[in-house]
Amino acid sequence: MTEALSCWRCGASLAELSLPLPRLDECPDCGNDLHVCRMCRWFDPDVAKSCREDDAEEVKEKERANFCDYFEPRAGAYDVAAGATEQQARGQLDALFGDTAEQADGAGEADSRQEAESLFGNGKKSD
Repeated sequence: MTEALSCWRCGASLAELSLPLPRLDECPDCGNDLHVCRMCRWFDPDVAKSCREDDAEEVKEKERANFCDYFEPRAGAYDVAAGATEQQARGQLDALFGDTAEQADGAGEADSRQEAESLFGNGKKSD
């Protein structure tokens, strides 16, 4: 291959990985599976089953590791436009619901607890 492989999901270089890619190989940056339809040279969303290999069995989950014997990793699998669209959608969700990464890290937990206590009282029983 003349063009270096990159992750289909995040675009990170996969130059350090050995070929052929094992079924359970993951991207060192984002952790997504690499032996997936979206990373294959036969993948084409505009054809039946999204695969140009006629003999390949249909794979339902195109972004999960699979056992397809026709898998051949392709350079250029990363779609810059799709990545930008995903980032924009995440930004809109964060604006609507707040920064979910911050909430997952436990930040803001004290604020949430204070809000709950103000709504339901401080949890102490009165005599």
